Amino acid sequence: MTTAKQKASVEEAPRSTARVSTKYYERELVRLQVELVKQQEFIRAQGLRVVLIFEGRDAAGKGGAIQRITEPLNPRYARVVALPAPNDRERGQWYFQRYVPHLPARGEMVLFDRSWYNRAGVERVMGFCTDEEYWEFLRSCPEFERMLVRSGIQLIKYWFSVSDNEQERRFQQRLTDPTKRWKLSPMDLEARNRWEDFSRAKDAMLAATDIPEAPWWVVEAEVKKRARLNVINHLLGQVPYEDLTPEPPTLPPRPRVRGDYVRPPKESQHFVPDVVPA
Repeated sequence: MTTAKQKASVEEAPRSTARVSTKYYERELVRLQVELVKQQEFIRAQGLRVVLIFEGRDAAGKGGAIQRITEPLNPRYARVVALPAPNDRERGQWYFQRYVPHLPARGEMVLFDRSWYNRAGVERVMGFCTDEEYWEFLRSCPEFERMLVRSGIQLIKYWFSVSDNEQERRFQQRLTDPTKRWKLSPMDLEARNRWEDFSRAKDAMLAATDIPEAPWWVVEAEVKKRARLNVINHLLGQVPYEDLTPEPPTLPPRPRVRGDYVRPPKESQHFVPDVVPA
């Protein structure tokens, strides 16, 4: 007999589960990242304002996708926003207020690693907001986003979908990897026990906020490499661009060395020890 949890897992399990060869992934990632640089130059030159929202299950691969997108970009025009839990003052503000200062200016792209949708997800499930605050969010969020779009912001929303079995595998992997163990917060562990509650919250959130002006795009993230390539390829199509890459400048000949410069002795400076074997 299929349990409710197993049924939820089957319903959310991505169809694209085929593995991706490392050789193909690395070659395609390089190609797509070159296109991302072209797209960023077009956004900068045209004065566009782009907001990307990344939501999804814990360990669904949002951070890795964001890293691959921003890796080749000029950080002056592409920023990642990952806000901590609100402090006492912020909890007394209009809910969207703490996010507004992080919206892009002309020529910028901002990537929200989790966003105002915290209210519809973790805050709802964990009881960090009241029922009244939750329902008000579902009513006001579409209007807030329509206002952003009317102001000229292009809003692109991604939901990373992963099955509970794959999430559990990634959690177990983090336990054995000291460089990833910090990703397992007490909140992540508690969310692990509330899979169905988060499923219901996600379904309600998508139903209320999937608007024509800013639809939700679901990323099947069972295979991280496949998800990264798919989301980058999709992003490139969401913001049409032209190749405005400037021509490489001509470097003039280096000036002749006059020969009157004397470098200070090495003993007068502090050098990082060279510990790499020859």
